[in-house]
Amino acid sequence: MDRTDRFANLGFLLKDVSRLYARRFEERAHRLSLTLPQCKALAYLSKNEGVSQKRLAELLEIDPMSLVRILDRMEADGWVQRRSDPEDRRARSLILTDKAKPLLDQMWRLAAETRAEVLEGLSNAERTTLMELLERVHTNLQGLKPLPQAANASASGTPGRKSASPAR
Repeated sequence: MDRTDRFANLGFLLKDVSRLYARRFEERAHRLSLTLPQCKALAYLSKNEGVSQKRLAELLEIDPMSLVRILDRMEADGWVQRRSDPEDRRARSLILTDKAKPLLDQMWRLAAETRAEVLEGLSNAERTTLMELLERVHTNLQGLKPLPQAANASASGTPGRKSASPAR
């Protein structure tokens, strides 16, 4: 395999590494009776306490209705409180409860265990280089402007397909 072929698989490799890493963490989180979406919600909420449900859904990049189900479960377990936003009656601010704090500590410990396992065999210099390179790639991706939509893209967003005209 030459270098060109190796780089052609970058997207697949990044996706597969991410999937395997998340799966390994989720195996550990299962010990705490947590799902990966719950862990992500708790992690983002711990760094953005008081955020609205809408904003948390944006941060998590999930559908707001999916977040409602996650929050319902976490509220029932006593980990999260929804409070009315004093500036917007329709909005709900999210607060972690005291019961969630030890859970977060355990969650971060599981994340550290997973990270250590995944990075085993890499020297400290290699770990640092890996993070620096991934951060640069991340910065590159964040800085990209959206591509223009193709003129013949359908309303559903499928590139290259024309939408069918309604029958009369």
